[in-house]
Amino acid sequence: MSELWPWLMLVGLGAFHGLNPAMGWLFAVALGVHRQSGAAVARAVPAIAIGHAASVAAVAGALVTAGLAVDEGRLRIATGCALVAWAIAHALYGHRRRVRIGMTTGLLGLAAWSFLMATVHGAGLMVLPALMPLCLADGPLAGLDAGRSALTALAAVGVHTAAMLAATALAAFAVYRFVGLGILRSGWINVDLAWTLVLAATGLMLIFV
Repeated sequence: MSELWPWLMLVGLGAFHGLNPAMGWLFAVALGVHRQSGAAVARAVPAIAIGHAASVAAVAGALVTAGLAVDEGRLRIATGCALVAWAIAHALYGHRRRVRIGMTTGLLGLAAWSFLMATVHGAGLMVLPALMPLCLADGPLAGLDAGRSALTALAAVGVHTAAMLAATALAAFAVYRFVGLGILRSGWINVDLAWTLVLAATGLMLIFV
């Protein structure tokens, strides 16, 4: 279980990110409604996943690089502090940093938008508790060289992205085909608040657990 739980956590976080409308499924639905095409939704979802994966991969690469030179305990505390600081910044200023892109955008623009949204929201930082035991020296894969550690990080990003892609597609097509956008007027929740709380909780977990 000590080797399995990080992968399960990556899957869970991928599903959580995919179900978060700020990560892209709402944009995919809007594109489908604007173009009156379910195919537009189908094309948008992989582009959103690619942008999200690029953001998470950048953080994973930084983790592997830092893990070669920095003690894991210090890296955990530094990462936890960064997550808590990010949560505070998101609570104070997140609503002012909306990344806007038009309904006529292509798939490349949509992938770039997804990358920026994932980066601004700290999606990559949130997966660090799962990446650390897989990629750092004191984890269950201790003894891996830098190359194999990098491959493990890429595999982790792939698992996370696959779960995110599945959840995004499920949410987008469910709303587009069956639920309808009318539910957003009566059933909306404060996603920003939930995201901020999860960021802060993840950071505190890294610092104190």
